[in-house]
Amino acid sequence: MASSDPHKLMVKADKLTKLSLTRWSADWKSATQLYEQAANGFRVAKNIEQAKIAFEKASQGQEMLSSPWDAAKHMESAAALAKELHNWREVADFYRKASELYNECGRSQPASDALAKAARALEDAVPEDAIQLYTDACIMLEEDDKEQMAFDLYRAATNVYIKLEKYADAATFLLRWGLAADKCNATNSQCKAYLSAIIVYLYANDFKQAEKCYNDCSQVDAFLRSDQNRCATKLISAYTEGDVEEIKRVAQSSAISNLDHVIIKLARKLPTGDVSALKKANAVQDEEPLDENDLT
Repeated sequence: MASSDPHKLMVKADKLTKLSLTRWSADWKSATQLYEQAANGFRVAKNIEQAKIAFEKASQGQEMLSSPWDAAKHMESAAALAKELHNWREVADFYRKASELYNECGRSQPASDALAKAARALEDAVPEDAIQLYTDACIMLEEDDKEQMAFDLYRAATNVYIKLEKYADAATFLLRWGLAADKCNATNSQCKAYLSAIIVYLYANDFKQAEKCYNDCSQVDAFLRSDQNRCATKLISAYTEGDVEEIKRVAQSSAISNLDHVIIKLARKLPTGDVSALKKANAVQDEEPLDENDLT
């Protein structure tokens, strides 16, 4: 049947949206139905590029009809097809647009999910963009007091940072996760995030920052009384004493085995630097002679 030809449906729909001497107003309702039919037709025929364009136009039509939810759904379909075509810029743009449309409906969860889908699609091809999308998805949930819904996003962003060997950024995101967990009384997740951040700093061979992180996190009562804190204390102590065997032993402990897989892998590779140099530095500090003129 000629009317089921998606190309002809697109031409017919386009005509309905254009004004002419005989058409003074666009018929978006009829046009949108035709775009939707065409999009499905192209998809069945495996014409991915045309299906993507049709869904984009169907989304625009639903927007014109004041149906942001349906517009968002169509935009997500266009984004998924752009992903099949490896068109990463459109993947990001379409999912962001879908997210905005869900926000118009006052729905932060699907709005955040749309950004997360974009981030997952971009992780390998454009990891820096993926991190930004994960961050924006987290912010969306944080602003709506739905931090607990963002735990997988904190984890995913941290993993991308570690893949990129951006360890300071990874640790910062873990601390952000800890703060979010604190807000929703998820004490176990909070303590795991803090211990993970300390491990990431140690893996990056930044003992000074690891120690500062440990001291700061230990100000939090929930962490101070936790198994994760006891594990962190043993790690910091083993580093201070330059005890490589103890570091390796602690890295095998159950507190670390219960962390995320990516963090466990880092912990099992500790120590990464020369801890004996750290021991010498501490010994020199301890043996500094007293200054008789210093009366403080």
